[in-house]
Amino acid sequence: MSDKSNNQGRAYEYVCLLTLNEEIGKFRPVTIVKNSSYSVAEYAWSTLSPKMKDLYKISSYAAVIQIFELEPRIIEDGSDILELQIQMDAKGEEGDVRDILIVRHNIQWEIGLSLKHNHFAVKHSRLSQRLDFGAKWYGIPCSQNYWKDVQPVFTYLAQEKNKETLFDDLPGKEQNVYIPLLRAFIDEINRQNRMHSDVPSRLVEYLLGKYDFYKIISIDKQRTTQIQSYNLHGTLNQDGTYQKASIEIPIASLPTRIVSLDFVPNKTNTVELYMDGGWQFSFRIHNAEKKVVPTLKFDIQIIGMPTAIITINCLWK
Repeated sequence: MSDKSNNQGRAYEYVCLLTLNEEIGKFRPVTIVKNSSYSVAEYAWSTLSPKMKDLYKISSYAAVIQIFELEPRIIEDGSDILELQIQMDAKGEEGDVRDILIVRHNIQWEIGLSLKHNHFAVKHSRLSQRLDFGAKWYGIPCSQNYWKDVQPVFTYLAQEKNKETLFDDLPGKEQNVYIPLLRAFIDEINRQNRMHSDVPSRLVEYLLGKYDFYKIISIDKQRTTQIQSYNLHGTLNQDGTYQKASIEIPIASLPTRIVSLDFVPNKTNTVELYMDGGWQFSFRIHNAEKKVVPTLKFDIQIIGMPTAIITINCLWK
């Protein structure tokens, strides 16, 4: 993710936090936890132009009003103070993709929001000569077969790094890098899947996080804010004491088997993963730097979802 995109993402977190605070405050006591993540987001917000700020405010308001319909516990007036906070980046490394938490401590209840500004990527995970993706993604260390298959690729990249080769000028990147690396990636997942039946469910929990959440995506060109419900453990959409949710969010089941994992036809840098239940992901591998380095990054996107994951398009007013 570029510095500009990262900055815009943090600014969007900030305005969503402020909008939540303002709108919730019309119904009940609410407070913002002003941690270091809050300060970073606040600074990012200060760098936007007035025009961009107005755009972000409209986008965040469309989402917040809809979230109230889905989560009546947010605005019911209890004898407590509702807490809002932006999570630390380290939480993402621990498998928690939620950017904003909405918490009521007295009833031991919380929900989380994952915020995206004009992009749909799920994760940007890396492959390298030392990074054990199997251990990190689904808790099973990569086999010796995998390390044997990828070693020539990373050795080649390390040699080209020493030459200060630009990635665009790298000779034979498809045959020497993309294809063998992705083939080793495919073979390793299939290998572990044959021995461990929970690899599909663990993969999805890694990609989407171990906590339920709403994903909020601002699509500025369409003047729409999209909300997706990831209710994998049944913690979202709980009724309040006096008010029920106006829209019912079903529980989505985790996958139990891999149907297919293979290259996209006519592409050397992208593979697609199909699992039962409607789960589908694409993995596009690319170099994140201008110069060659012995590590590559995935752009991982969800391209198919179970019907139980509800998508709501909130049009801007």
